Amino acid sequence: MKIAALVSGGVDSSVVVHQLKEAGYDPVIFYIRIGMEDRNGYPDCSSEEDIEITAFIAKKYGCRMETVSLQEDYWEQVVGYTVNAVRRGLTPNPDMMCNKLIKFGVFEDKWGRDFDRIATGHYATTSGVNGKIFLSTAADKVKDQTYFLGQVDYLQVSKLMFPIGHLQKQEVRAIAAREGLPSATRKDSQGICFLGKINYNDFIRRYLGERTGEIIELETGKKLGEHKGFWFYTIGQRKGLYLSGGPWFVIRKDVRQNIIYVSCGYNTEPQYGKTVNLQEFHFITEDPWGDFPGEKEIAFKIRHTPEFTFGTVRRIGDIYRIESEDKIQGIAAGQFGVIYDTACRICIGSGIIVN
Repeated sequence: MKIAALVSGGVDSSVVVHQLKEAGYDPVIFYIRIGMEDRNGYPDCSSEEDIEITAFIAKKYGCRMETVSLQEDYWEQVVGYTVNAVRRGLTPNPDMMCNKLIKFGVFEDKWGRDFDRIATGHYATTSGVNGKIFLSTAADKVKDQTYFLGQVDYLQVSKLMFPIGHLQKQEVRAIAAREGLPSATRKDSQGICFLGKINYNDFIRRYLGERTGEIIELETGKKLGEHKGFWFYTIGQRKGLYLSGGPWFVIRKDVRQNIIYVSCGYNTEPQYGKTVNLQEFHFITEDPWGDFPGEKEIAFKIRHTPEFTFGTVRRIGDIYRIESEDKIQGIAAGQFGVIYDTACRICIGSGIIVN
């Protein structure tokens, strides 16, 4: 079996190569450049250290290594998507779109077709049920990354391998340390990949600039301060408001008038909701509900967290409406809602949250 292993230089993807070799495979290692070098003076987040470590892994395990560039594709499809969503007052998820469009999209079209499987360091698994492949959650519930894979399609998930999905993070690091891998003690990457060392607000400022607007208390209509553009804030955000007497949370954004509405307190009612509307819903393997009317019991997430929330979903026209058993903080339009079965095992699919 011909396997392409996507390796970034981090501990997870490094251990993927070890696991594949232990299983008797001889993977070809691919390091994918998606950074923003040569773009208005931005440095590349895919650093030379990452490439050096990946090259070390390739040499240690006797694997062929290729470095491929997908910067232009990433710029057009993921960075463009991110900026456009923020401009419209939405909350984008570039990591999810990168998986769907770049790592398992463009890469597959340009290089992956020559391979039977594509292996990655995601904390996820796959399950075979009645001859079909389903995206399934990882053994490590804290590290589980199926939320970020909620937009992959059936052809993609059928070809994917997750060699560390059955391991706990501490087991992965133990393997790396035992095998003398230089990534054994590296910190996990944080934030949005393409930003690298760049501050998120600096990135947004480069494309959308600044425009002074009011910060208003939702309940009273009182002006509390000013901000430099609604695009620097997302629903549920606490940091960066610089208001006294908090904690203050962003509750609503008026895109046309450039107003941020906030509410004070950890448990203030306007922060929470129990209804999540999903548009453009995408089933990964199949629609398990078909045309059967009524509500279906589900588990779901509206952001990457270890915890699942439970509730029901029903279809209303082109909307899948989730009614949550518990109140949810920070329901943000543009973000993705990912639905699982009630056992929190199978990832059914995802849709975009709309108001």
